[in-house]
Amino acid sequence: MKTYAGIPEEFAKLERAKIVLIPVPYDGTSTWQKGSDKGPDAFLNASENMELYDIETGTEVYQQGVFLADAVTENSSPEAMVEAVHQATKKYIKKNKFVTIFGGEHSISIGTIRAFNEMYPSLTVLHIDAHADLRKKYEGTTCNHACAVYEASQTTNLIQVGIRSMDIMEKTVMDEEKTYFAHDMAVDDTWMDSAIDQMTDNVFITFDLDAFDPSIMPSTGTPEPGGLLWYETLEFLKQVFAEKNVVGFDIVELCPNKNEKSSDFLAAKLYYKMLSYKFLDEEVDDEYDNAYDNSAQKNNNLKFNDDDNY
Repeated sequence: MKTYAGIPEEFAKLERAKIVLIPVPYDGTSTWQKGSDKGPDAFLNASENMELYDIETGTEVYQQGVFLADAVTENSSPEAMVEAVHQATKKYIKKNKFVTIFGGEHSISIGTIRAFNEMYPSLTVLHIDAHADLRKKYEGTTCNHACAVYEASQTTNLIQVGIRSMDIMEKTVMDEEKTYFAHDMAVDDTWMDSAIDQMTDNVFITFDLDAFDPSIMPSTGTPEPGGLLWYETLEFLKQVFAEKNVVGFDIVELCPNKNEKSSDFLAAKLYYKMLSYKFLDEEVDDEYDNAYDNSAQKNNNLKFNDDDNY
């Protein structure tokens, strides 16, 4: 049995795990450097060589249980891939798991966001990326990587962080009051609080690795100068996890290079850090509860449609 990060099988079984990891090795619409379909394997390989004690939080989050699901390999069309990701994601949300996805190119997030938006009310999508990804349609499909968060812009509370590359037509879709451009973030010490203040309680994070500066994350399909650095990113994420109910996340656009392994390890560490922040205050034996808890009240925020089978 192959397990995430080589963890013992006792922590890797679905019935025991609080966390599900779905790999999506898809690279069907990228327009420059190909190779993000190799990202999930590179990430998993790096994870197997990562220390599993997190110094900052003093935790070993893998003990919460991480189930490595079968990869979503549908690639007959972008639309078919998005629907397959949508269904796989929703399947595990219904099992009351903390669902995480590792791509693959950013078009996979159309499916992940759709699933979470169907299952959680008043959803905020926190989009961390170098690119706006707000095209309604690109190269003949609405399921292109350049369209990754267009649907989210229409159906969720979309907050965009780190943006530094876009087409002028995307300004007609973008909510600039909820967009944090990299050049502004560089001189504004208040951007983190401002972004969090605009979020609803339930937050899904879609993290494109090209949000990072290429000096620390060169292995992406479309690297852009002027990106985020490691510790400022962790500071922001830790604050989001502390103040909001992060219901799940995906990480995309690792384009591995056989001669440059640091990017693979950064992706592996980022994933583990995000899990560590999510489960920071939860005991290993506690039952996972994906409802928002603000210490004053706890509401069951999962929503099931009448036609859902669960």
